[in-house]
Amino acid sequence: MRRFLKWFGIIAGGLLGVFIVLLVVLFFVGSRKVDRTYDVQIASVAVPTDAASIARGKHYVEAIGVCQVCHGQDLAGPVVDDCKNDPCTGFSNDPIFGKLMPNNLTSGRGGTGSVFTDADYVRAIRHGIGRDNKSLLIMPSEQYNKISDEDLGAMIAYLKTLDPVDNELGESNLGPLGRVIAVIAGGLLPASQIDHSAARAPSPVVGVSVEYGGYLAEVCTICHGDGLTGSKVPGNERVDALNITLDGPLGDWTKSQFINTIRSGITPQGDLLDPRFMPWNRFTRMTDDELDAIWLYIQSLPGG
Repeated sequence: MRRFLKWFGIIAGGLLGVFIVLLVVLFFVGSRKVDRTYDVQIASVAVPTDAASIARGKHYVEAIGVCQVCHGQDLAGPVVDDCKNDPCTGFSNDPIFGKLMPNNLTSGRGGTGSVFTDADYVRAIRHGIGRDNKSLLIMPSEQYNKISDEDLGAMIAYLKTLDPVDNELGESNLGPLGRVIAVIAGGLLPASQIDHSAARAPSPVVGVSVEYGGYLAEVCTICHGDGLTGSKVPGNERVDALNITLDGPLGDWTKSQFINTIRSGITPQGDLLDPRFMPWNRFTRMTDDELDAIWLYIQSLPGG
């Protein structure tokens, strides 16, 4: 028995040593990824100033890009005290994992709107890169990279008109655990997931079509995964985003039930969707034509 305990202690100590070495290696590899700088050629995007384009940008930000889910109702970032009591999407302030704080997008004190150029907006939204040429943290730029020049220009036009709100949140950063996780969780560092030199896809033709529905539904892949076959909700691995192809629950839905669910947040089975994880209260601002197009796209998917 004594000999067994001796060998058990040796083996356990060896395994613990290997585990510690592995953590140290992952920490340094993750730190290199976090501190990597990107030399990306930022293609210029025309930013309009007319009222119709600004209104289009507001619609895209609020109804399609759903930027308010992370950046707050007025896009000035979360109210930190509120997040302590009712955790906000994208918010973290843990010394071990790190500080994740969605930016104040307005021109108020602490906001990016007071310093961002048009190129800075393109770099952040399309490429997931900050003004320091390092990757932003948990910014869905892999999906936003596919936004057309016209819609991106309209978004920027709208963001530049936001009322200034003072909200100094400080810089986001990853702590030791966050840097270890960054090695395997690509979504933490979106710039590392994007082919920054890829040719731009042609702008989609707006209309009730499968193609335009696929363009609009790109934002859905943030939670529902590639092909919309289901995944974990980013930032909350305990919550599953459903398979929303015809192989999932939507296979038994009608178009009317799909649209009613988005408009009301209540599924045909009578379940209320939690807007913290499924922002139906944002998507409900989509037009009927946009929802019809997304429905056509879902109908076209092979399932999962």
